[in-house]
Amino acid sequence: MTSVTGHTALVTGAASGIGLATARALAAAGAKVHVVDLNGDAARQVAHEIGGTAHVADLAAFTVADLPSEVDILVNNAGMQHVAPIHEFPPEVFFRMQQVMVTAAFVLTRHCLPHMYERGWGRLIHISSVHGLRASAYKSAYTAAKHAIEGFSKVAALEGAPHGVTSNCVAPGYVRTPLVENQVASQARLHGLAEEDVVGEIFLQRTAIKRLIEPAEVASAVLWLCDAGFVTGTSLSIDGGWTAQ
Repeated sequence: MTSVTGHTALVTGAASGIGLATARALAAAGAKVHVVDLNGDAARQVAHEIGGTAHVADLAAFTVADLPSEVDILVNNAGMQHVAPIHEFPPEVFFRMQQVMVTAAFVLTRHCLPHMYERGWGRLIHISSVHGLRASAYKSAYTAAKHAIEGFSKVAALEGAPHGVTSNCVAPGYVRTPLVENQVASQARLHGLAEEDVVGEIFLQRTAIKRLIEPAEVASAVLWLCDAGFVTGTSLSIDGGWTAQ
């Protein structure tokens, strides 16, 4: 038995990567999980696997009425990436990234908080990034969004504390996910590298532990934050020593 057992969780971007690992971990710990993703087929497959409920949603253009509000554990995980210099960055892509990673997190948090407040218990967990604490060239939209979610989480922590609700970020470095793997070609082009050199020269260049993080390692941090009732308003770095430098 853990604090997750018997609670209801909602995970965005839950059909792959960190979201998938988190949905699996929460279900294994005894939570009922709402699997939210843009990819409907994948969401339904995950929901079937873990005994959860699938919801198809474009977080850049959705109404919260389509998603449940009786949620005890909200994991704002959905994300996207685009790598380009600021002067070449498409504004529409910048805007969409903020909608998916910041605005959707706000709207969903606002949607679920009344239920958490009424029950006197809730967990808001936002999957941030080392880029919520540091910056990298060519990642203006992603870095801006992750810095924003770090600030938003702190406000939610202050407001939620009297109601038994905690709010924290998990800030991993490069995780072995499609979002990271899909960056390889553009990173190679921007940095003038061969694609096979991107992991070592770019992804792991600033970390002390020279390997990609596994999604299950991030999911384990989410579970720990569900149990850690006195931890709120902080960011848990899982970055292999990146931010130690």
